[in-house]
Amino acid sequence: MKHRTVYRMVATLTGAVLLAVVAGGASAQRMNAGTVLGAPRPVGQGTARSFITFNSQGQPTAIGVSLSAGALSGLPTEPRAGAPGFEYGLPLPEEAAGAGYTHVTLDWNPQGHPPPGVYTVPHFDFHFYLITPEERARITATGQDLEKTRRKPAPEFVPAGYILPPGTEVPRMGAHMINPAADEFQKKPLTKTFIYGSYDGRLIFLEPMVTKAFLESKPNVTESIGLPQAYPGPGYYPTRYSVKYDPASEEVRVSLEGLTQRQGP
Repeated sequence: MKHRTVYRMVATLTGAVLLAVVAGGASAQRMNAGTVLGAPRPVGQGTARSFITFNSQGQPTAIGVSLSAGALSGLPTEPRAGAPGFEYGLPLPEEAAGAGYTHVTLDWNPQGHPPPGVYTVPHFDFHFYLITPEERARITATGQDLEKTRRKPAPEFVPAGYILPPGTEVPRMGAHMINPAADEFQKKPLTKTFIYGSYDGRLIFLEPMVTKAFLESKPNVTESIGLPQAYPGPGYYPTRYSVKYDPASEEVRVSLEGLTQRQGP
C-alpha cells in the first residue's frame, strides 16, 4: 500500500509538472505578442520612450517612440551652443536586439536646421540607428572622414526616389538622403517627412522628421516610404511610417511600421 501511495504521489507531481511546463510554454508564446516599452527619458515636461511591437509569432512589426502629454511643453526654445538642437538617447527594450536596431535618439531642433526655408521650423528628428553608438561617435564629417561621410551608397542600396545631395553630412550622424518629391521640396510647409542616413556608402539610420506643430495637432497618418533593392545587413526594415495620437493615453507615437525581414547583401 505504501508503494502504491508513493507511486500515486509521484504520478500526481509528474502530471502537475507537465501541466506547468505546458502552461508556461503557452504563456511564453502569448507574451511574444504585444508591445514592449523601453525606459522613459525626461523630455520637456513629460517623457519619451522607445517601444517595439511583436506579432503572435514573436516577429517585430513596428518600432517607435512614444511621447507623453507633457513632452511637447517646456522644451528649450534656443539651440545649444555649436549645435542646432538637443539629443535625447532612448534605451531600446532588450527584446529589440534581434530587430537590427542598436539605439534610438530623439533630436529636438527648436529653430530647425538647414536647408533654410525647408527644415528651419521647430521639429523633432527620430533617429533609428543600425550602427552602434561607438561607431556613430567616430563619425566626425571632417578631414579624412569627410570623404567617407559623403560616399554615396551603391544604387541598389539607395531607396527608390531618394538622392544624396552634397552638404548634408553631420558629425555623429552621417549624410542624409532625401526624397525630392516630398512636400517640403514642393513649396509646401514641412509637417512630416522621411529621411535615410548613410556613412561610408552604407545605410546606417532611418529617420522620420515631424514638426512640433504637427505632433500637437493630434494626427493619425500612415505613409509608405521608398525602399531600396538591397539592405546593409539582416534585420527588420519598415515599408511605412506613422504619426498617431492616442486619445486614451494622450500620447503621440511615431513609428516605423510594416517591418519585414530582409537579408544582407
